[in-house]
Amino acid sequence: MKNVVANENFDWSAFENDLGVYSQPKEEIAAAYDKTLSNVNVGEVVEGTVTGITKREVLVNIGYKSEGVISVAEFRYNPDLKVGDTIEAYVESAEDKNGQLALSHKKARQLKSWDRVNEALEKDEIIKGYIKCRTKGGMIVDVFGIEAFLPGSQIDVKPIRDYDIYVDKTMEFKVVKINQEFRNVVVSHKALIEAELEAQKQIIMSKLEKGQILEGTVKNITSYGVFVDLGGVDGLIHITDLSWGRVSHPEEIVALDQKIQVVILDFDDQKKRIALGLKQLTPHPWEALDQSLKVGDTVKGRVVVMADYGAFVEIAAGVEGLIHVSEMSWSQHLRSAQEFMKVGDEVEAVVLTLDREERKMSLGIKQLTPDPWETIETRYPVGARCSARVRNFTNFGVFVEIEEGIDGLIHISDLSWTKKVKHPGEFTQVGADIEVVVLDIDKDNRRLSLGHKQLEENPWNGFEAQFPVDSIHEGTITELTEKGAVVSLGENIEGFCPSRQLVKEDGTTPKAGDKLSFKILEFSKATKRVTLSHLRTYDDARREAVAAEKAEKRAAADATKSTVKKINASVEKTTLGDIAGLAALKSALEAAEKNNK
Repeated sequence: MKNVVANENFDWSAFENDLGVYSQPKEEIAAAYDKTLSNVNVGEVVEGTVTGITKREVLVNIGYKSEGVISVAEFRYNPDLKVGDTIEAYVESAEDKNGQLALSHKKARQLKSWDRVNEALEKDEIIKGYIKCRTKGGMIVDVFGIEAFLPGSQIDVKPIRDYDIYVDKTMEFKVVKINQEFRNVVVSHKALIEAELEAQKQIIMSKLEKGQILEGTVKNITSYGVFVDLGGVDGLIHITDLSWGRVSHPEEIVALDQKIQVVILDFDDQKKRIALGLKQLTPHPWEALDQSLKVGDTVKGRVVVMADYGAFVEIAAGVEGLIHVSEMSWSQHLRSAQEFMKVGDEVEAVVLTLDREERKMSLGIKQLTPDPWETIETRYPVGARCSARVRNFTNFGVFVEIEEGIDGLIHISDLSWTKKVKHPGEFTQVGADIEVVVLDIDKDNRRLSLGHKQLEENPWNGFEAQFPVDSIHEGTITELTEKGAVVSLGENIEGFCPSRQLVKEDGTTPKAGDKLSFKILEFSKATKRVTLSHLRTYDDARREAVAAEKAEKRAAADATKSTVKKINASVEKTTLGDIAGLAALKSALEAAEKNNK
């Protein structure tokens, strides 16, 4: 290495004090040096050459006495930047706080960017842009310093599953739309490759034939089907063409990017639509169904679809049978199939019908258990007592279930011997247990006639002797109606008093809860009807007193008449003197009789 030695004869003192060491004046030398430098004006856009690149800064020579400094972040859109490249720079300051020339490449680009973007749209140019970040619906791209919008649908011809992999990438774009008023720019990367793909599609479409089997790649999965890339053109496998069996979602059959064999079902040259099939590559499952399977056989399967009227059970892929809700239980109650099973359940069933030509099958599960009505006479004979569960009401009675499949009806008249039940809801409630007696069996219609009151002796046999007609009893008014009053005569017997028979002796009408005396006017054991009267309890006594008084007067009058007859009979035997006396007596008797009337 060569040593550099200072000139021993150099007069440093003269240099520092400007004592004429220059052949020319110092000012002239400085002026001559300044002429070799560029004139820099703040706010001006100039061209410069990259002289150095560090992790933080890019050094640029624009011909000024010092190099300019630009943040390396302003060149993220151009990862290929290197020393020697010519760039544009905006002069922000001739000297910053560190005495350096401050430049901005970003501002220089922005000043000319709008013209460049418009020119790129007019000339259909391919430009470069830097993807800065994600945004709703797409990405933000730095193009000439302008933030342009790249829609998600314009990134590629295939759906994008991960947008983040494009952030911080520099890609080529075409400007597809500019809003001059709001200075919005829309770019597309997809547009660059569509022209090439269109040519490929034409070639592929020209070679398609129905029934042709091709290999493709699963490109996109939707709820209604699968899009398959056939090498530049897409085809759709509808969800119904994925499998002979039922498919809830295509993801059950295929996965993204999976390579699969498909058959062409149909295609439209004009609309560039291709219908594909996957299940058609295998025989229909009904054709492979065991030929020995017959009605009455037991099969196993999985519930694939539920409806109110029944369940579809898949016994093999693509082979289904319907279990109607009526074949799920021996019970006759209207119920929903969802009460018995749900989708995904593994069930065992009996084949009820089988039509191989129509590819239909009906199944049943109740047939796996004995029909409870086959032995109904021995299990629940007439007169048998048992417990039942109330299922529902009607105006005429109560429907109950003794056990699964064994139903019966308690008529409203068979609920109570004594209580007048207007509606079964007054006597019991749905879901309650009730003791019953079997009265009759209707095996053909699968219905039992049941009774509840028959659990006890008929109390009306005793009531007939206890409440004879014209007897008087004390009763309590429990209910008033427009036609009269319901009267409780005891714990288990009620009577009815019509309104005209309900009047009190003082002329007033009693109220509910009043205790009064009632006379039995009518008693019917057959119809369980007791007719009462309060009016008769006091009115009959009054009538009897009037009748007795009349009878007494009538008896006195009859005695007087008898006496007169006797006198008349003896008139002929009397004398004139006697006649006069008798006439006076007769007058007196007649006056007395008149007074008695």
